[in-house]
Amino acid sequence: MAKDRTASLIDRAAWARVDDMPWKDIAGGREMVIRGGYRHLEVWRCVPSSDRHCLLSEGAGHCGGMHADWFLPALCQLERKPVHLEDLVVSSATGESVPVYVPNRGSGRAGRHMRVTATDRDLWKELVGEKKSLPVPEQEEGDETTFADQEIDRTCRAGDEGWFVSDSRPIRDLGQPTGGFTLPRMPARHSERPMLITSVERAAAAAALGCTVWELGPCAECGQLMRRYGRNAGRVCAVCRALLNRR
Repeated sequence: MAKDRTASLIDRAAWARVDDMPWKDIAGGREMVIRGGYRHLEVWRCVPSSDRHCLLSEGAGHCGGMHADWFLPALCQLERKPVHLEDLVVSSATGESVPVYVPNRGSGRAGRHMRVTATDRDLWKELVGEKKSLPVPEQEEGDETTFADQEIDRTCRAGDEGWFVSDSRPIRDLGQPTGGFTLPRMPARHSERPMLITSVERAAAAAALGCTVWELGPCAECGQLMRRYGRNAGRVCAVCRALLNRR
């Protein structure tokens, strides 16, 4: 647990940040909301109608693929309730909340530790094929975990080199997305031959569309997975329907 966005414990292991509350508020029963370190997995199709940006494009383009990334509860498209410390303790003990380590895009040595739901963790592992255990975090040069409650150092350090306790630490809890994971867009169907769709693609599409795997099917126009069966099903996807309406 940490109460400071610059705490050196952040991203060294699974962590959570709460507000710096007076002990009287805590003793009085005021709930402690988790402000950082707990995230939810969201999966979406990268199309013009999506409210999220493409993870592969720096501009406003859309790749047509499936994206998955971790977001704070307040930044989720689906409504997520705030997580309280008491609930996190219980859910961690029961296995409903679990630790996850997500490497940064393009860098296997750096990444983010967080706590997530077991359901989101299982889906993430299925999408990325992750089978490795949590790595041992590397100690940064000149950055040690120290006890903050100490006497003020009144010595002038102007001109000296090195890191001192009185120096300000960089913000570690930035609250930004992790960089996520992208599944490539399935090729367009050019024949009547059945399309081979992997279990990973089915899991990602089901999560993005908010339906079960058995409700999925190919769009009659582009061949992309869509909600083809069950309630609120259709024959063509929303993108193709919009294109057809313009004709």
